[in-house]
Amino acid sequence: MPVTLLGPQRHSPTVQQTLHSLGVRGPVAAITAGWEERELEDDELEAHLGGVTRNLELWERCDRVFDADPDLRETLWRRHDRLVEVRRLYRLRLNHAMDAARELLDRPEDPDLVAAEFEGAIDAVRRLDREHLDRVAEVNEAFEAEIDAPNRPSLAGPRKEVAEILGDSAALAIAGGHVAVLLNRLRLFGIADLVGDRPVIAWSGGAMVLGERIVLFHDSPPQGRGHAEVLEAGLGLHRGAVPFPHARRRLLLDDRERVTLLARRLEPLLAIPMDEGARADWNGAEWWLAPGARLLEADGSVRAAS
Repeated sequence: MPVTLLGPQRHSPTVQQTLHSLGVRGPVAAITAGWEERELEDDELEAHLGGVTRNLELWERCDRVFDADPDLRETLWRRHDRLVEVRRLYRLRLNHAMDAARELLDRPEDPDLVAAEFEGAIDAVRRLDREHLDRVAEVNEAFEAEIDAPNRPSLAGPRKEVAEILGDSAALAIAGGHVAVLLNRLRLFGIADLVGDRPVIAWSGGAMVLGERIVLFHDSPPQGRGHAEVLEAGLGLHRGAVPFPHARRRLLLDDRERVTLLARRLEPLLAIPMDEGARADWNGAEWWLAPGARLLEADGSVRAAS
């Protein structure tokens, strides 16, 4: 299916014109589960989408399922606790690996020697990221087998309702919010299997969860070192790119060393900063970046896409 990633929509909405450009005619299913308790405060979003919107209410449906099936809630909390521990250990190793790679960029010694050591250091970070993805996948697979969502009685009705609404919709729009919560609800209700060939338009956290890798990032957090962290694999609805919403606010784009580290670490994936007005389209085989879109480059620059 075609996937379109957009920059943040709150202050500079472009989703309606995007739907028109894609030839979407008819109702649009919307997912705002990342807003959690505010899921249904979607009047503004409905206006952006042209007024014909069907909120899939994944947060509300999930809460009702938990009430009817407390064992499911308990199992998901156990998975959450396990993943917290996996990520804590990953973060411990990541901080040391990233510090080493950044220090090598600053070394004044023989450039050829330093370059070789840096290649080894950044490759070590890539290996660590891959190992972490594998560990998280193992945890998820074990718990998904225990949950057995496709055959779980408490989920059968809600899943059928979601499938019917989505089946009658011309497109799917996914907003942002809490990335992990959004991803979990999307998986629990099997959204990736229900989309079919209809267009998917997503922004902010919604853009982050659709690819093959979710990267959390903030160069200047209140606490910590500000190293980007791989969360886990996304839904895999597009490939070859990692979007970075609100990049101007969350990334130090003038820090060439930070940009270099992030771009090199993600190779061969494209690192796409997604600020207001940005648009990137995936047709199932390749990316098209709208005029004005940018890419993080290995030399530390932020280049306008050609």
